[in-house]
Amino acid sequence: MLVNWTQPKHVFIVCGKTDLRKGIEGLAAVVAENYDLDLFDDSLFLFCGTRNDRFKGLYWDGEGF
Repeated sequence: MLVNWTQPKHVFIVCGKTDLRKGIEGLAAVVAENYDLDLFDDSLFLFCGTRNDRFKGLYWDGEGF
């Protein structure tokens, strides 16, 4: 899925190293537990791993992640 970068209200970059092998449920748990943010609030969450040239994004488009 390609995200229209002008559509989300907020873009959050999760600082620190995240295990990018985690799936949707694992990344959603990181956001909900550590940052107490609403996953369904039209926000894009970007996670970076150990390599600084790789990102994984989590975005709810109204139908799924």
